[in-house]
Amino acid sequence: FTRFNYKNSEGQANSNLFSGIGNFYEVGVAIPFTNEHFIYSANLSLNEYDATGGNSATTYRWNTQYLGIKGGIEYSFFPYSYNASGDLDFTVDAGLIGQSIIFGKQEINGSYYDLVRNKEFSGIVLGSSVGCQVKYAIPSFGFLSVGYNYCHSVNISNSSQEKLLFNTHQIGLGFHFPVN
Repeated sequence: FTRFNYKNSEGQANSNLFSGIGNFYEVGVAIPFTNEHFIYSANLSLNEYDATGGNSATTYRWNTQYLGIKGGIEYSFFPYSYNASGDLDFTVDAGLIGQSIIFGKQEINGSYYDLVRNKEFSGIVLGSSVGCQVKYAIPSFGFLSVGYNYCHSVNISNSSQEKLLFNTHQIGLGFHFPVN
């Protein structure tokens, strides 16, 4: 669930923007530190940041996809080596993501515009995230997880007067496989 925080060239926000629903995908590795409660993760991610808006005269919609690299630290309360027999693990995490738009369309009253070269959307978007998840250990498989992340992203390469931030709430379903 993404909320666009947009300010025009005069610094005014648009109060007619509404959260949009998109998907996110991550694939990566998680490597425990010497203390196996702390885990470093590195992921390749695909995030959809979508929104809608309008008033009685105009309707608009944004559909975007960003490809990025995410790195983070996770704290596991009950690491895998402690609970390989169907137990639960609870984790909290924090991370940074660098990403760039690979697809973007804006619809205004039925007309479509490409956002890939638009300064508010293109360039490098840097984000921070915090989250938590619950993992269920399945013997001979790994873990299934469900979790929540909050991400705040800003386009650090946008030099125009118009500014756009993304505030995203993500609910995730995960599959985790141990590699020896």
